[in-house]
Amino acid sequence: MRSGVIAQKIGMTRVYNDAGEHIPVTVLRMENCQVVAHRTEDKNGYTAVQLGAGQAKVKNTSKPLRGQFAAANVEPKAKVVEFRVSSDNLIDVGAEITANHFVTGQLVDVTGTSAGKGFAGAMKRHNFGGLRATHGVSVSHRSHGSTGSNQDPGRVWKGKRMAGHMGQTRITTQNLEVVSTDEDRGLILVKGAVPGSKGAWIVVRDAIKSGTPADAPRPAAVRAAK
Repeated sequence: MRSGVIAQKIGMTRVYNDAGEHIPVTVLRMENCQVVAHRTEDKNGYTAVQLGAGQAKVKNTSKPLRGQFAAANVEPKAKVVEFRVSSDNLIDVGAEITANHFVTGQLVDVTGTSAGKGFAGAMKRHNFGGLRATHGVSVSHRSHGSTGSNQDPGRVWKGKRMAGHMGQTRITTQNLEVVSTDEDRGLILVKGAVPGSKGAWIVVRDAIKSGTPADAPRPAAVRAAK
């Protein structure tokens, strides 16, 4: 099991394949994605790598994180994420992972926080049909209708779909195809939509249901020291 990466969502565009067909893609950019710590079986009871990405001001970084970044000899990071890995896929602390960590055509699982949409009604939030346009319905055409039952159970069931806060939740989209990567600019082009607004931090992993391609770099694609 390899480590994933942290990327930032830039937006959507389209690219064309050899047949001239356009493919909608989401552009993800990796910026200074480095290993900042290890988690080992002997010390922590499990094996993982902790990655940091982006840049943060020292004054906005907590003292514990400052000490961790100093021990790893890396600049303060804006985003820190931990990835479970197998013991043979540990990456050296301080190493920078590049966009070539993923190969063209492989499937990945992408996790992000969906765009918040505030308080939404049942029609927008759950795709309800609404009430009738006429025949006794007054000023409640977009309401969700009945929510309960009779004296038994005499309450509204938990999980009843109603109006409420929509979006701003953690979502994982599985089996998205990597269309291409650009190591120099740190770009990963993923086919289709990715949860999150522009500028949001996105976690990209090898697809758990499809496995890791045989030609994927192990333990990771690391930028060579200059």
